[in-house]
Amino acid sequence: MRVLNGKLAALTFALMIVFGGGQQLLAEGVAADTTSAGTPITFEDAVQIALKQNITLAQAQNAVASEAASVRGAKLSFLPNLQLSTSSSQTYGRNFSETTGDVLSRNNQSLNAGISSSVTLFNGMQNIATLHEAEKNQDASELDLTRAKQTTVFTVASNYLSIITAQEQLKVQQENLASLRAQEDEIKKMVDAGARAISDLYSQQASTAAAKLAVVNAQHDLELGKVDLIQTLRLDPKVTYDFIAPTVNDTAITTYDLDSLTARAYAQRADLSAEAARVDASAQGVKVANAGWWPTISLTAGYNSAYTSATQLSLLDQFNQQRGGSIAIGVSIPIFDRGQTSVDAQKAKIQEDNAKLALDAQKQEVALEVKRAYLNYQSAGEQLAAAQAQQSASDLAVTTSQQRYQAGAGTLVELTQARAAQVQAASAAVSARYGLVFQQALMSYYTGELDPAHVVLNG
Repeated sequence: MRVLNGKLAALTFALMIVFGGGQQLLAEGVAADTTSAGTPITFEDAVQIALKQNITLAQAQNAVASEAASVRGAKLSFLPNLQLSTSSSQTYGRNFSETTGDVLSRNNQSLNAGISSSVTLFNGMQNIATLHEAEKNQDASELDLTRAKQTTVFTVASNYLSIITAQEQLKVQQENLASLRAQEDEIKKMVDAGARAISDLYSQQASTAAAKLAVVNAQHDLELGKVDLIQTLRLDPKVTYDFIAPTVNDTAITTYDLDSLTARAYAQRADLSAEAARVDASAQGVKVANAGWWPTISLTAGYNSAYTSATQLSLLDQFNQQRGGSIAIGVSIPIFDRGQTSVDAQKAKIQEDNAKLALDAQKQEVALEVKRAYLNYQSAGEQLAAAQAQQSASDLAVTTSQQRYQAGAGTLVELTQARAAQVQAASAAVSARYGLVFQQALMSYYTGELDPAHVVLNG
């Protein structure tokens, strides 16, 4: 038994040398947890920053502006155009004079000026279909913008939940470190009193050093979570930021019905409505293409005058005498256009079919996303219940093991294992608790109910 205790003490002492060599580094890492206060950013601030600076959101806003310009252009096509035209010419040559019989040189200047206007009276309803197509495309782009805002806000909320989870995990590791330090002090007193072997103290010091490393790793995970949020918000990475975590209600459990969730998603998902609007736009595109089979009727009006230097009259007199106007109605009937209208109509029909396929695919995707979120939420609730039960049991196990060890009836190995199980259970409870909050946030996002103007992290 003494030989076994001696080997155990030697092994523990070797572990102490390994962990002790990094003692100062670990202590410095823990001390580095306390960073200087940076620019404070609340969750509401982060949402507003993301809505202003997110690149995808800016691109969606540009798409809306582009479609609005297309609608404005389609409306203006109903108005008549107005053109002012002028032309001048110089004539060189010779003329024969019947009076004198001489050959005279000719060097005359002429000027023509006029104003004209035309308007399309009928073109197979092409202009009307073009307007409706542009309006539907504008509706789709606005719905895409709404979904982009929801996605941006949801990403910020996800990053914030990651930071909160990392903070709670850091607290778990810090509390474990504090407990191990207190236990180390107690064991040292027992060793000094001769009630315990020195190997127990060495083993406990090794466990304390490992706990310090866990604190450093937890702090590192927290900082990485902040970096992800900085990237989402497109903030200056050289600046230090203090992200103020909002209060999260992680005790409320909501009961969902899958059929109700799917129906709500079908009715409220902006991306699904956008695909439906694109189907309507493509149907109008078919009408635009088929309008090429119809004749085009247009009204044209013009007013012009002219001047030439071949006469002795002045510029104003000639412009007054030669002025005149015209009104005409033109009819253009397509007879053969090398099959271009037929090709355009066929391509427009294919585009409409593709839009319908995209809508069907999006419906299925929405239903699958909602079902996946529903199943994950149910699982998250069960995981939370199991984790809380595990945490309660592990707390009792640590209390019992500690009492047995202090009474001399238990070993340090049993106590160490119980504490390791307690830390694991506490960490699992944190992950399960905020996993449930995250899944509930997913639910509002996948059903399309997430309001970018009023976002609350609430479980």
